[in-house]
Amino acid sequence: MRVIRAPSLGRAHELVVKMILEKGYVLDTEDGEATAEFEETAITVDDPFAEPMASGRSRFGRRFLDSYADALLHGSDSVFEYDYHGRLFDWGQGLTCGGAEVHADQIAYIVKKLREAPESRRAVAITWNPPVDETLHDCPCLQLVQCVVRDGKLQMKVVFRSNDMLSAAGANMFALAHLQKAIADKLEIPCGAYTHISLVPHVYYRRDINDIPPFCKEGTEIAPIPEVCRACGRCARSRQV
Repeated sequence: MRVIRAPSLGRAHELVVKMILEKGYVLDTEDGEATAEFEETAITVDDPFAEPMASGRSRFGRRFLDSYADALLHGSDSVFEYDYHGRLFDWGQGLTCGGAEVHADQIAYIVKKLREAPESRRAVAITWNPPVDETLHDCPCLQLVQCVVRDGKLQMKVVFRSNDMLSAAGANMFALAHLQKAIADKLEIPCGAYTHISLVPHVYYRRDINDIPPFCKEGTEIAPIPEVCRACGRCARSRQV
């Protein structure tokens, strides 16, 4: 597992994109999408609210990120196959138990558990629901959220089974850090470190080719693998690899 420690979420986003573009291997997904993929990676940021929380190289600006974080915390009117707010605050998706529908507010459980036992390692929320997700075309990437209280601060650790590190990870980290703060505020303690684990980090280097140049700066800051450069074809380096 590769470990990236960064002073901010925005810088962490830039470092993980650089690592995948320079060291990744190409693989077409089961949906036929061309990706550059890398081994499992853990990103840790000691202060998730240090600026920049978002990289200026990402196509998603602060207004979009604030809206995305709000949707995670409070839900939205948009309709998707799934959404993280529902999976975390109202897990169940049609399941029944004892004849009643299941509606599990896992975030409320985390707060309750850590109020009762701050040393607990059981303050965990999951998103995966086998009866539902095994047949979904677009199933959850985020799998698990764990919160622990250590040294008087709330740490959050999240696990993604798969993570689009170029276009999605910046928004994911931003929104989940705000979830961390919402939980910490309820517990009346400060935020500690945020750790973001991706079991299969990747970049869609053809689909999102327009998002790559702001990160690589014509090969001056990132030297992508040949397949990525050839797909881009926008600078002198791409014609030499």
